[in-house]
Amino acid sequence: MIFWKKERENHQQLEIFMKNYGSLAPKRYGYSDVKKMTNSFVYKLGQGGYGGVYKGKLQNGRLVAVKVLTGSKGNGEEFTNEVVSISRTSHVNVVTLLGFCFEGTKRVLIYEFMPNGSLEKFIYDESSSTKRQLGWETLYQIAIGIARGLEYLHRGCNTRILHFDIKPHNILLDEDLCPKIADFGLSKLCPNKDSIISMLGARGTIGYIAPEVVSRRFGGISHKSDVYSYGMMVLEMVGGRKNIDAGVDHTSEIYFPHWIYNRVELDEDLGLHGIMNEEENERAKKMIIVGLWCIQTDPSNQPSINMVLKMLEGSLESLQIPPKPFFSSPPRPPANSSTIQIL
Repeated sequence: MIFWKKERENHQQLEIFMKNYGSLAPKRYGYSDVKKMTNSFVYKLGQGGYGGVYKGKLQNGRLVAVKVLTGSKGNGEEFTNEVVSISRTSHVNVVTLLGFCFEGTKRVLIYEFMPNGSLEKFIYDESSSTKRQLGWETLYQIAIGIARGLEYLHRGCNTRILHFDIKPHNILLDEDLCPKIADFGLSKLCPNKDSIISMLGARGTIGYIAPEVVSRRFGGISHKSDVYSYGMMVLEMVGGRKNIDAGVDHTSEIYFPHWIYNRVELDEDLGLHGIMNEEENERAKKMIIVGLWCIQTDPSNQPSINMVLKMLEGSLESLQIPPKPFFSSPPRPPANSSTIQIL
């Protein structure tokens, strides 16, 4: 009974949104249109807990990524969240929603096609321990692009959008490796004046969730929760591996942020693959220091995303090394850590 009530509320919310936005709302497609554009779902791009993503083509020839929500993910809230949140955005570093389908139990989101897929596949290259798939300048520009996208969500929209699931899997890359923030299923809209928001339970992905989202004793939930996730992601970009890696040779290296913090603090060689010159070393060091500031346990010690941009674009000499941002290494996550939402 509660399920159907929630389902009806989500449907009503979407209908109100469509009416209010009129011609500015993303195009609504029938399920038969979706089958046509995907050639009956013949080309699968990827699979997640939400369902599958398929390559499609609109009538005008434009390529699209078609995300089909299944199971509990398709039952309203996350779908409605995504349509309503992302329709309020227009930024080079935020993926564009071109249309959707909401027909009976069918829930489909139609996005611009990103030929290079997600950032995830570029930074966890387990096939090689000596080379990186992306150069340091490219990684640095991607980090800046994601920060610009987040700054827009936090400050540039009429209604502030908190993403709550920033991670490499949710960053898509276009043909020029320009990053775009995607997957707004866990996002939350809040008026700009609200610095602290109320939220039941936790939402996010293990390994990226800010401490205050899991336990309120660390502070209130705000835009800083995205900053924490961003910092964890940037450190993974630098390390070329998951932050927690049980497969490394030395126990001291299991938790990468600990290991790299000690290197920076003692001004030792960073020991990172692919650094060819002093400029690349500076880029890497800047990303590390910014990442370590972002993952401070106390949100009041974390920079805003606007400050993150200033730090990344400023000089290395102007950056201070932050306090050690963690009490101890977090517990090892399960082999396939997943997105959670407890409501």
